[in-house]
Amino acid sequence: MKIAITGMGIVSAIGQNVEANKQSLIAEKTGIGKATLLQSRLTDTHLFGEVKISNEQLKQELNISADTLISRTSLLGIKAVKEALGQVSENKNLRAGLISGTSVGGMDRTEGFFREKIKEEKTDRITDLLTHDCGDTTDKIAEYFGGFTYVNTISTACSSSANTIMMGANLIKTGKLDRVIVGGIDPLSAFTANGFNSLMILDTEWCKPFSANRKGLNLGEGAAFLILESDKVLKDNSSKVIGYVSGYANANDAYHQTASSPDGRGATMAMTNALKMAGVNPSEISYINAHGTGTNNNDESESTAINNVFGAAKPPISSTKAYTGHTLGAAGAIEAVFSVLALQNNWVFPNLNFQEQIAENDWEPALKMEDRPLKHVLSNSFGFGGNNSSLILSKA
Repeated sequence: MKIAITGMGIVSAIGQNVEANKQSLIAEKTGIGKATLLQSRLTDTHLFGEVKISNEQLKQELNISADTLISRTSLLGIKAVKEALGQVSENKNLRAGLISGTSVGGMDRTEGFFREKIKEEKTDRITDLLTHDCGDTTDKIAEYFGGFTYVNTISTACSSSANTIMMGANLIKTGKLDRVIVGGIDPLSAFTANGFNSLMILDTEWCKPFSANRKGLNLGEGAAFLILESDKVLKDNSSKVIGYVSGYANANDAYHQTASSPDGRGATMAMTNALKMAGVNPSEISYINAHGTGTNNNDESESTAINNVFGAAKPPISSTKAYTGHTLGAAGAIEAVFSVLALQNNWVFPNLNFQEQIAENDWEPALKMEDRPLKHVLSNSFGFGGNNSSLILSKA
């Protein structure tokens, strides 16, 4: 059973709506550069995929009171969900759900509180801690729009929002819900910047996914949400189908807390099982939107897994993280939006900054914007702890 996609919204470093992201992808325009909003000592030395809109500007745009206790995570999420909802018909009789993925939660507010507290200054910002947990970020989005009969949050690191898409599809397949808004959000934060820096996997220059001389990733921020609908909803309204979720799988190889297995075991299982669910042979995949972070470990492991599944007959492959940075919990949904855009326009997006083929690979990624007939796109999202997720998105 394929699940219809009828709407999508996105905020990323390359644009604050779907059209702006599309134009940046076409122009091969990266959003990675110097951060101006993030408060971190690393902004002087590292590059980030920052969304150039402040929390104050977001509140004003969304008509949210300036003194409302709300995190940047929720604000970015509301903006993306609002765009997605604007593409479908309103129906208050639907059993509607919201599932959001995030890693950072409301850290942008709690970090501010702790900065003051560490200095032993008096602070009345202790209420900022109320926005910290991941669930609060979803609750704030649900409260803004209303009308949800089911609300949930998933936090599985970098596969978080890919897993929301799977869960939403399952709730529709089992008849629990009629329409589900699925996706994820992560803002930049000092915690994640320092954490990834401590792992020594941040690049001080533009990241180079799948390049032999890659040095690490660039962190990014953003939000993306897709609207999934059942056949029943499609019969009762005029929603336009823009794509389908035809297959998906999650597999955990439990190899390491932060590293992927060298043999690509979990990623291989995720891709193989997603293909089985979709009833699609590897030869029918038109394009692979790879996880492709630009770290030595991920790109080696994912390359091995792709070889395990596709052998010598690989379709075009690229990572779009050199456009947006690695947006952590939002990555799966952001790249699902990019995959739908690829399907709609028959595009393969270039792998920016590539310089040198990995010696063990018998392929190099797509290097130029390419027009070619697309039917199915495989999109990978691999998280810490071996939480590997693969989606197969298909043309409407």
